[in-house]
Amino acid sequence: MTIGIDIGTSEVKALLLGPDQRGIGSAGSALTVSRPHPGHSEQDPADWWTATQAALAALRAAHPAEYAATEAIGLSGQMHGAVLLDAQDRVLRPAILWNDTRCAAECSEMMAELPALSELGGSLAMPGFTAPKLRWVAHHEPEIFQRVSKVLLPKDHVRLMLTGEHVSDLSDASGTLWLDVRRRDWSDELLALTGLTRAHMPRLVEGSEAGGRLKADVAQALGLRPGTVVAGGAGDNAASAVGMGAVEAGQGFLSLGTSGVLFVVTPDYQPNAASATHAFCHAVPGRWHQMSVMLSAASALQWVSELLGAANAGDVAARAAALSSQDRAASPLFLPYLSGERTPHNDARVRGSFHGLDFDTDAARLGYAVMEGVSFGLRDGLAALNAAGSSVSRLSLVGGGARSGFWAQMLASALGVEIVTHGGSAVGGALGAARLGALSVGAPMASVCLPPPVDTVYRPDPAERELLAPRHDLFRSLYRRP
Repeated sequence: MTIGIDIGTSEVKALLLGPDQRGIGSAGSALTVSRPHPGHSEQDPADWWTATQAALAALRAAHPAEYAATEAIGLSGQMHGAVLLDAQDRVLRPAILWNDTRCAAECSEMMAELPALSELGGSLAMPGFTAPKLRWVAHHEPEIFQRVSKVLLPKDHVRLMLTGEHVSDLSDASGTLWLDVRRRDWSDELLALTGLTRAHMPRLVEGSEAGGRLKADVAQALGLRPGTVVAGGAGDNAASAVGMGAVEAGQGFLSLGTSGVLFVVTPDYQPNAASATHAFCHAVPGRWHQMSVMLSAASALQWVSELLGAANAGDVAARAAALSSQDRAASPLFLPYLSGERTPHNDARVRGSFHGLDFDTDAARLGYAVMEGVSFGLRDGLAALNAAGSSVSRLSLVGGGARSGFWAQMLASALGVEIVTHGGSAVGGALGAARLGALSVGAPMASVCLPPPVDTVYRPDPAERELLAPRHDLFRSLYRRP
């Protein structure tokens, strides 16, 4: 038995996984986000530990025998968050989260001071990352910065509670902008940009290696065996990839949730920071991955559904699916940049728009335009990954948008790859974390990192590709217009 713990932004989720790789049970505990000022997003690290204990207690109550037999724990978590500790491991201030945008000026400063930053760190400096957050603290809260002894990521603070050790894994550390991603080690040059050294950083392990053991008092309180291995674990996207069996070059997934993420495993380090992609270490040794990220995906369909007064996003998607090819070709175009965009434009100021509205535009055509615009944005993201050397022929589709077969088919045609869905199969960070736990105690990767059963396969449709091609050309030209 292994347990996977996923430290999300809105919830801590714990999953109990059997030796046959089947989920035995799961439990969650909700979290809240504090926004004390515009652009700020923070959480109290103590809340993650409280929620973790609650989720584990619920698992223990529901499955006492299996829970007590746990051999290892794996951790997954929201990336980029900055937990600042003093020399006695006391938290100095609320953690600054991945979606906090206060440090945009610091990002510009860092890029100007070290032009090699993106080659070393695998990404442009962006406000979401950890390093510019520490530079902001140095500028605006110098008395706190002077007391910083260690900087941990969210899941690694939970590890500290479990094991008493300062440890991180390479996939999560890739999101700090302090890691030399090619060398899989901390970079002295990048650390110097924020006035820090290796002494401020946790020890690094691969995600599938042991990253500490349960302290005796904690094990007793949790009802687990003292010395239980806590695996290195992973950042949430890498953990999700492990949960979907995407560990070999060319495998990947498309997450169609609030944001849109394209994740492709690569055999080596392949950065393309100029197109705002991310090249990070994977959670298993000797592999890297690339990601393209668009900021508004299924959330854009939810937005237009609320605007139209529809019962739900599924209703609008169904109306769009009923349109004829002629109606689709006559639909307006939608630029899905409702909150700016990351890949490939790295443009925080751009905003969304409809192009080509007329008196024949109705709710169905607007819904279609939004789904198509998101698909085109993801196509541009895949092109950015291809330009850096990635190659992929099949992508697993996960997230809320995966419920629409019409959208899945459109994505297959727009991206020119097979799209597969997995029905009700458990996927996500907690499953990947549990699998990394199994790897850390010797389970073979070939029997652990299996893809979930495929529900439906969607292949590119030549007729739909012919309809989409000229519309995509116009879509791309609209971004470049003043």
